[in-house]
Amino acid sequence: MKTMFNKMILAVLTAALVFASFPATSAFAQGENPPKLTNEKLEQIWARQLMRYEKIGKAFDESDARLTKLQELIDKAKANGKDVTAVQTALDNYKAALKTAKPIYESAKGIIASHQGFDANGKVTDAEKAKSTLKDLRGKMEELKSAMNGTRKALGEAVKKFRAANKP
Repeated sequence: MKTMFNKMILAVLTAALVFASFPATSAFAQGENPPKLTNEKLEQIWARQLMRYEKIGKAFDESDARLTKLQELIDKAKANGKDVTAVQTALDNYKAALKTAKPIYESAKGIIASHQGFDANGKVTDAEKAKSTLKDLRGKMEELKSAMNGTRKALGEAVKKFRAANKP
């Protein structure tokens, strides 16, 4: 009786595994005519890009104060005999990346100021120009990301490792 119950459980579990390995939905390749971007979707993308641009601008504006404070903390830790080479290197790399990225950010300001294809309220006036504007802005944002080259994340990781190694 017990072996029959075990065999039955094994069969049920095997069947469940087989069914679980199949996808629940089918995936299809995109047709020859991709879906068109509606004006509403273009407006949503524009609004999202503007928020992203403003967030980056705020980070640039606050960077001097934050970097100065971090440099002071590094100097203080160094004076206390701590090994700060990794953090200092990461900070120097981040500062260099910021210098490279700032002009790219400023050049994106021209795209936003002209906002071709969009009116002052972010509504689409010309869909083709709007697509071109979004493409140009996306290119600038990717160029900005490339210029930063992950230095912000590397700086955060270096600080995190420093803190872990130098717990009070």
